Amino acid sequence: RLMTVSEEPVVIADHRGIITYANPEFESVFGWGAGEILGKPLTVIIPKHLHDAHHLGFSRFLTTSKSAILGEPLRLRAVRKDGREFEAEHLIIAEKAEGDWLFGAVIRPLEPHPHAA
Repeated sequence: RLMTVSEEPVVIADHRGIITYANPEFESVFGWGAGEILGKPLTVIIPKHLHDAHHLGFSRFLTTSKSAILGEPLRLRAVRKDGREFEAEHLIIAEKAEGDWLFGAVIRPLEPHPHAA
């Protein structure tokens, strides 16, 4: 439901920050095999130095349902499975489903595809 049809990399996480969906473009760009990323925390694609800010913003949103970043294009670093970082534009949305929040992001690389040598 939540932006699952896209030619760009898409990832969806539940209210606990656990990845529940990633499209094939996401897996290709981020270097994960089919379905391999499912069940992992979102922090596996976030640089370590941003983990605290991510946790703070995520918990603040779950408490207040208010965010200054949802629906706004953000330039952020992302992390491939092999640990390499790259610059990307993130468009993050939230949707309530069956009483819990789901979070989706389209993550468009701004550098040449990171899986290119």
